[in-house]
Amino acid sequence: MDLYSKKSLESFFGEEQNPMQSPAHHLSIIAHQQMADQRDPQLSPERPSSTSVVHVSPPSPVSPWTLSPLRTPSPSLLYQCIASLHRHEGNIFSIAVFKGIVFTGSESSRIRVWRQPEYVEREYLKTNSGEVRAILAYGNMLFTAHRDHKIRVWNVSVSESFRSKKVATLPRRSPFLLFPRTNSQQHKGCISCLAYYHAEGLLYTGSWDKMVKAWRVSDRRCIDSFQAHEDNVNAIVINQEDGCVFTCSSDGSIKIWRRVFGESSHTLTMTLRFQPSPINALALSCSPTADCFLYSGSSDGFINVWEKEGISGRFSHGGYLHGHRFAVLCLVAIDKLVFSGSEDTTIRVWRREEGCCFHACLAILDGHRGPVRCLAACLEMEKVVMGFLVYSASLDRTFKVWRVKVFQNDTKVMSMEEDTADKYDHKTKHSAMEYEMFPVLSPSWVEKKLQGSHLY
Repeated sequence: MDLYSKKSLESFFGEEQNPMQSPAHHLSIIAHQQMADQRDPQLSPERPSSTSVVHVSPPSPVSPWTLSPLRTPSPSLLYQCIASLHRHEGNIFSIAVFKGIVFTGSESSRIRVWRQPEYVEREYLKTNSGEVRAILAYGNMLFTAHRDHKIRVWNVSVSESFRSKKVATLPRRSPFLLFPRTNSQQHKGCISCLAYYHAEGLLYTGSWDKMVKAWRVSDRRCIDSFQAHEDNVNAIVINQEDGCVFTCSSDGSIKIWRRVFGESSHTLTMTLRFQPSPINALALSCSPTADCFLYSGSSDGFINVWEKEGISGRFSHGGYLHGHRFAVLCLVAIDKLVFSGSEDTTIRVWRREEGCCFHACLAILDGHRGPVRCLAACLEMEKVVMGFLVYSASLDRTFKVWRVKVFQNDTKVMSMEEDTADKYDHKTKHSAMEYEMFPVLSPSWVEKKLQGSHLY
């Protein structure tokens, strides 16, 4: 945990704490932390929020769906938590989705396998090392990163019944070594992130040892290893259209790398830096015929937006999204939607307007009692709406599944909810504002955070 985020939390709570009660529609949360009635001084007043104070409408009594608490002209959004699974083997660090199967990695040496749509645990992958901080699925391959600084490669099949087989460990052990020892190709610190370049069959790994390594999966060799940053490497994403590799770090920078033509080595092409806050997460939204946007989530609670210029191909800063109270820990981008998980226990859904960098916050998904550590999402196409399944895991040791529907026409949503929403809009105005300003945090997590424990 970085000193910046610790200081931010201490200033948020303050020395004199005033008791606050959680709003009525969150009474199921059993632990409430006293919050200070003041804004976070780390968030500069000169930078206006991109979202204003909002009014939350309660769920309709005739529908399990919840109307988006943020009213925007278009589109409208409904969301529903369809599963909440509790874990007892430690914090969940990573999620991957693969053909109706969801994998979760945690402090345990077991990788849990959940099957849609009932979300009941069907299988698990047993390994010799736990603390699985990164999982990636592509084709019939599953990559997992472990406490022993190694990557396991699995062959998985979900045709009729789920089957899995471990086919490799990276780096592979030399047959000439008589006694176990550290491989020179192995990371020296925790592997925090994975990314896979489909066209070349290259697996990229980033670590807290500041290094990035590129592995050729076909022969299980490390073809390149380079120091990418001055601090922990926290996330990697790849533009599948041109092979550009994006990395971010606790040193507050984003770097863009390209492979040297005809070689295995990588060269730095651009460094992006907007503010000194550590960067925890990246998401990329690119397509062959549309614009390309890069999102970075920081410990100061901001999400910076970078837009690729059409002529030069360089990325320029296009603005920022402000709504989270504490650090942004994870990001997912699908089409024009961006999902962000934060230390403030909430998930926000943002939508980019056509042809520009302007984003609107469509919804705040709340329900976790600890920081939202990781997210995954997949698209569900329907006739009238665009649907998404969103998977979230928190340091409260719960794993939740959300169904989100985005309507392109407001009337489709308002006809379902307008009667109930109008009745409760005035009553919930005050409580909605309080909840927006005072997130409910797990007391045990707050104590560890203030003590400076490393939770991420």
